[in-house]
Amino acid sequence: MAELACKRCKFINVDTEVCVNCGSTELTKEWYGYLIIIDPEKSEIAKKLGITKPGKYALQVE
Repeated sequence: MAELACKRCKFINVDTEVCVNCGSTELTKEWYGYLIIIDPEKSEIAKKLGITKPGKYALQVE
């Protein structure tokens, strides 16, 4: 089970070559830290980071 972070939106994808969040093919194994957004409409962190969909996101993508 490989977790790859999208370089465009930082969404963490599992066993795929295309980001299920934004459709980008720029995925990388080089990412650090993560946060889980459950309800982006109520989350202040999601609003500050521009996250509109629930899911697991990388904090830093290389």
